[in-house]
Amino acid sequence: MEVYLDNSATTRPYEEAAKAVYDTMLSCYANPSSLHRMGKTAEDLLEDCRKVIASTVYGTPDEIYFTSGGTESDNLALIGYCMANRRKGNRIITQRTEHAAVLETFAYLEQNGFEVVYVDITPLGTPDMAMLASSINEQTLLLSFMYVNNENGAIFPIADIAALAKAAKCALHVDAVQAYGKLPINVRTLGADLLSISSHKIHGPNGVGALWVKKGTRLSSIVFGGKQEKGMRSGTENLAGIAGFAKAAEIKFANLDSDAQKMSELKERLISNLRGKIENVVVNSPEDSVCSVANISFPGVKSEVLLHVLESNGIYVSTGSACNSKKNKFSYVLSEMKLRADVIDSAIRFSLSAFNTQDEIDYVCKVLEREIPLLRKIMR
Repeated sequence: MEVYLDNSATTRPYEEAAKAVYDTMLSCYANPSSLHRMGKTAEDLLEDCRKVIASTVYGTPDEIYFTSGGTESDNLALIGYCMANRRKGNRIITQRTEHAAVLETFAYLEQNGFEVVYVDITPLGTPDMAMLASSINEQTLLLSFMYVNNENGAIFPIADIAALAKAAKCALHVDAVQAYGKLPINVRTLGADLLSISSHKIHGPNGVGALWVKKGTRLSSIVFGGKQEKGMRSGTENLAGIAGFAKAAEIKFANLDSDAQKMSELKERLISNLRGKIENVVVNSPEDSVCSVANISFPGVKSEVLLHVLESNGIYVSTGSACNSKKNKFSYVLSEMKLRADVIDSAIRFSLSAFNTQDEIDYVCKVLEREIPLLRKIMR
């Protein structure tokens, strides 16, 4: 049996999404900027897809800008907003457990003269709201916080953060890449000004994402060229990928509640079985974490060793964010949460999708029940 439990890294595409990519590449390959009839057909498809993506976050089509993925969306939101609105202030605020796409962009902005403040986090991995409130001053230009942490699944209090931003008259960017397709997102009530999403986290193709920009929010472009995407993101649009993204979004959001319920049940089955059958299991995800993520430690067993043991049994997991797994020995998220070294060093992220089954979860638990005691003896 092969069991894929690394869905926070990327997801298996829906067959319908893959077909949409294929069909578009063969039948609608003209440039959407071309003035002839084939170009107009491509442009019409592009705008239809824009309407689909906008509807999933309760935005309007003219607020959606297509990008190459979550990383570019984060970069455009942060650099674009800061450069376009620098006269409003110089302080920008985030926290150190954000995705690298945000942290590296904040580092770049700091090098370019912005004052960066990193607020502390709680033991659950969410921002210290008291410190955030005290860090906001009249020079604060932008706050940026993820909606769901990609390593432990913690859900952030975005509405509370948005209230602070509104009171201070500063902007809020939300990296919603891990929340999109797991939680309902309504940008009208959320309180954000900018929101990043990605296709390959919802069973769409890689290399496609979008940035929602609230009407009236000024951005500077960071990609220069032919003025596509209303001049905000130059370069011929990846129409085939966008078509796949839209098809995946249609399917995912038609099944949002049922998929979330299924993943929640599978996650609970995994955690309860492991706690019941293996000694000294530590769950690093909060009880109210997102339905798709269970970060679990098995102290006494190195996570990298366990990852490969599971792989040899056809089970695919990760030790944390795929974007950082080759750079960092330990999870910076769990380290910032001040967990014990043996807990950090033995952490595995199990991330589910609606494609997973009870039989798969039972198989994973059986393998872990067999392997963990053996590995603990070997690693003493």
